Amino acid sequence: MNMTDLLKKYDYCPDKVAIDHGLEIIVKNADSMLSPEVLKDCLSMIDLTSLKTEDTPASITRMVEKVNAFKDAYPAYPLPASICVYPNFAATVKAARTCPDVHVTVVSACFPSSQSFLEVKLKECELAVQEGADEVDIVLSLSAFLSEDYDAASDEIKAVRETVDRVAASQGRSVTLKVILETGLLLKHELIARASFLAMEAGADFIKTSTGKVSVNATPAAAYVMCQCIAKYYEKTGRKVGFKPAGGISTSLDAVCYYSIVSTILGKEWLDKSLLRFGVSRLANTVLSDIEQCTVNYY
Repeated sequence: MNMTDLLKKYDYCPDKVAIDHGLEIIVKNADSMLSPEVLKDCLSMIDLTSLKTEDTPASITRMVEKVNAFKDAYPAYPLPASICVYPNFAATVKAARTCPDVHVTVVSACFPSSQSFLEVKLKECELAVQEGADEVDIVLSLSAFLSEDYDAASDEIKAVRETVDRVAASQGRSVTLKVILETGLLLKHELIARASFLAMEAGADFIKTSTGKVSVNATPAAAYVMCQCIAKYYEKTGRKVGFKPAGGISTSLDAVCYYSIVSTILGKEWLDKSLLRFGVSRLANTVLSDIEQCTVNYY
């Protein structure tokens, strides 16, 4: 696979000056977007996440029970889109949740480094779906990608796609696949664009910025490039791919900035949990606090 040809195929070359100008306008107008309606939208797009070494079945169950009881405490507000956990907790979330609209999301395929044997990665994804995962987030193999072995990086995503689809089909359902690019380690806009197109061509339903486990996670610039790539891919193929910023999104203004990037580049059709997610652990309480105009520590 020739990455230069791939960028030419989608007629895309990142223009840093134009990107910086676009972001300047979005940031300047972000405050005006901080309405209760937009913040409620953002709440509905959250993958409520716990990825701690000290997670236990009991602690994950408590988190799910909080989600189960949320509508009793805040009937006017939407539930999160999903609960995101390590793959060994997929069955725990599935057993405890009372609303199937809140999906079971797992990070898998040797998250966060993606440094292991492909067979191990595929088995972990297979087990996660067998245990009830509705959505699987994996990390692009940077070992292959940064070595310019693009075929290997692509083939790995395709193999995960085949595995999760096969297991889900045996259960009469489908599974969403999100591919994390770890954009903080891709130091040029061109690399982010190449990774975006590679992941989408290999079958990603969403492309996601970051694991939240490296020093630089989601950034508006990376989001802008990724959303431009999604737009180009949709223009060429007619397939809508979702976008998920994750890592370091801790304020309502952060969320609204990404929401605005998606709205500006991809349009209102993408402002739905089927195409926009936020990977966060703290944001839900912050958004609730800002809407309620008081400190809320519900989750």
